[in-house]
Amino acid sequence: MADDLSGRRVVVTGGTRGIGRESVLAFAASGARVLTCARRDDEHARSLAEELAGFGTDRHAVVTADVAQPDDVRQLAGYCRDRLGAVDVLVNNAGVDGHAPVGELSPAEWHRLLSTDLTACHLVTQALLPLLPDGASVVHLGASVAARGRPGSAHYTAAKAGLTGLTRSLAKELGGRGIRVNTVAPGVVVQDPDELGPHLTARLRAATALGRLARPAEIAAAVVFLAGDAAGYLTGTTLYVDGGM
Repeated sequence: MADDLSGRRVVVTGGTRGIGRESVLAFAASGARVLTCARRDDEHARSLAEELAGFGTDRHAVVTADVAQPDDVRQLAGYCRDRLGAVDVLVNNAGVDGHAPVGELSPAEWHRLLSTDLTACHLVTQALLPLLPDGASVVHLGASVAARGRPGSAHYTAAKAGLTGLTRSLAKELGGRGIRVNTVAPGVVVQDPDELGPHLTARLRAATALGRLARPAEIAAAVVFLAGDAAGYLTGTTLYVDGGM
C-alpha cells in the first residue's frame, strides 16, 4: 500500500509531461499539495492545471520556470515560499536528452545538457534548501544508461552519472537533519509502446529482462515511494527501474 502523503508539500520540476506529469498526479492523488513548473505555459501546462483542479481548487499550482536559469530558479523558490511555506518533498525531474557523436559534440550542446540535467538539480536544491524541513526528501531523476553508457550521447550519460555523485554527497551533507536524497534511474520509458518504431522497440524490449518498456506511471511510483515514509531509511541510493536492462 502506498504511503498516505496528506499534507505533504511537494515540488516537482518539469512536471507537465511524461514521468514528471505522472509524478505530479500521483502525489496529488496521495493527498499532497503539489507545485510544479515548466519552461513554457503551453497546452501541456494548461491541461495539467485543469486536471489538478479536480483534486481540489487552489491546492496545486503550475508555474513557469526554466530551472537551468538561476534567475528563474530564484523566482521558483519565491513561488514555493509564498504558496507552500515549506517543501517536504523536492523532485528534480526536469531534463533533456541529446544525441551527437563525440567528434561533433559542440560546447553549446554539452553545456545545454549539463545545465539542464545536472546543474539545474544543484541550483534548485540549493535555492529550496532554506524551505526544506528536517526529515524532507529529495529525489533526482537519473537514467540507468548512465551505468552502461550509450554511443553518441556522452554528454547525456555524463550528466546523469553526475547525479550519482551529487546524490551521495548531498545525502551525507544533509543526513544530519534527516533529509534523504536519492535518485531514480529509469530505463527506456514510453507513453505509447510503439512510438519508437517497431524495429527499435523490439530491440529495446529484447534488452530488458521483463521483455517490455516502462510506462511513465511506473517510474512515478518509484518516485513517490522514495518520497514517502516507507523509504525512511533509504538515502544516497540510486534505484534502478529499468526492467533489468
